[in-house]
Amino acid sequence: MEKIIVTCALPYANGSLHLGHILEHIQADIWVRYQRMINNEVWFICADDAHGTPIMLKAKKIKSTPEQLIKKIYKEHKTDFKNFNIIHDNYHSTHSSENKKILVKIYNILKKRKLIKKKKTLQFYDIKEKMFLPDRLVIGTCPKCKTKNQYSDNCEICGSTYSYKEIINPKSTISNSIPILKNSIHYFFNLPKFTKMLKNWIASGTLNKNVSNKIIEWFKIGLKKWNISRDAPYFGFKIPKTNKYFYVWLDATIGYISTFKNLCNKKKKINFNEFWNKNTKTKLYHFIGKDIIYFHSLFWIAILEGCKLRKPNKIFIHGHLTINKIKMSKSKKTYIKAKTWLKYFNSDSLRYYFASKLSHKLEDIDLNLIDFKKKINNDIVNKLVNLAYRNLSFINKLYNNKLSKKLDNYDLYKTFVKKSKNILKYFNNCNFSQIIKKIMELTKNANYYIDQKSPWKLIKISKNKNKIHEICTTGINLFKILMTLLKPILPKLSNKIEKLLNTNLILKNIDKPLLNHKIKKPKKLFNRIKKPQIKNLLKK
Repeated sequence: MEKIIVTCALPYANGSLHLGHILEHIQADIWVRYQRMINNEVWFICADDAHGTPIMLKAKKIKSTPEQLIKKIYKEHKTDFKNFNIIHDNYHSTHSSENKKILVKIYNILKKRKLIKKKKTLQFYDIKEKMFLPDRLVIGTCPKCKTKNQYSDNCEICGSTYSYKEIINPKSTISNSIPILKNSIHYFFNLPKFTKMLKNWIASGTLNKNVSNKIIEWFKIGLKKWNISRDAPYFGFKIPKTNKYFYVWLDATIGYISTFKNLCNKKKKINFNEFWNKNTKTKLYHFIGKDIIYFHSLFWIAILEGCKLRKPNKIFIHGHLTINKIKMSKSKKTYIKAKTWLKYFNSDSLRYYFASKLSHKLEDIDLNLIDFKKKINNDIVNKLVNLAYRNLSFINKLYNNKLSKKLDNYDLYKTFVKKSKNILKYFNNCNFSQIIKKIMELTKNANYYIDQKSPWKLIKISKNKNKIHEICTTGINLFKILMTLLKPILPKLSNKIEKLLNTNLILKNIDKPLLNHKIKKPKKLFNRIKKPQIKNLLKK
């Protein structure tokens, strides 16, 4: 048994969750559910990223305080995740006593080791608003690919990172004025000092090759010292003995540690040091989007090394979510809120669709609603659930909801068991699209078996009643295998099936058919998706 911490990137606490957030958390939740099915001890944690200038400005705009705003958003985020059956062991906030304490402790350790120095630097300043501007509040043209409306520190299109000096035609997103460059004293973390260690860590296999190749390009350019401070006005934690604030990206990553510490405080049985000491045998896995690779593969790893804490064993990185090839973006309002989606569709349907698209490759995932409708109706309704119905109807009507004492085709059942064990291997590297593909192949085979046996024809010959019982019992047991494999992906449907079949869908029993076993009367399992649902969603 392995002991594992799993984290997702922290959603920002200035607005509702959209499907881009849900994609990542579904990916992690599926992986976590599988790890638990194979009896690993997993602690799935996340938190709201609750600091920064945008939160301060949003609170001001709605005539609230930052504290009131993040409290409201926190409740909304927790509800949205729960409604998608994404279950965290602890969902916390970076605006917490644990995070402040650990943040200051880490800062003091780094400072004592002479890894933090202060120096004068130029920053964008909004004359109208009389405030320094963080990177995300300045947009301009990317100096590398020349795409307009990109942030002043990185480009969402080509993935390049750059300094404020390089951005072309900068503009303040607060006042729409052209910002000036103004001197300020700031605190910098010595990232270049960790170049050799970072190269070795990246070459260790923690990241996939595509990501590693991207990071090698950054090494060629040369790592730069990282500014970990921000000027007032700012919502966050103050750096001790200064008039500056900790940069949100520092306390956000440290939020992984503090959220786990908060969990340990709630559950006394968990040993915090066992999971975070440098030489720990426990595992740490991060799930993030490709737009924050730089922070997680360089800054975060260097901070952990500088504090002599453990590093992640693997960082799973997914591409952007697009809708009809347009990137999901809060700022550009090209997104669907999580709660809006659930007004029209079952949460399992999106989990299944995302799983069918997610692989170990770093590829963007497109949500095409026409394709979504087709896939859910074909795969889940027409093939999977239909396999259950066409057998359950006979078991219900002819055999009083009781399965036969033996299978009609035990060899077919054993073949399904053998293939299912090969399918399970794809879970570990998040190659979920292959899982869906292989399960659908088995579903097709199971339906073909029922078609060939045609119990609806055999029923006309009364002497074949026992044969029909065994055929339909075989069909139900093949369906049980399929649903056991799909349990991490379709928790809502799986729960219905467990009640229906009067059993738990567990891997250790996957090779044990249900025989001479009482099941429940069949009910509606899954609704077909119809065109008006899509039209209403798009209208909303």
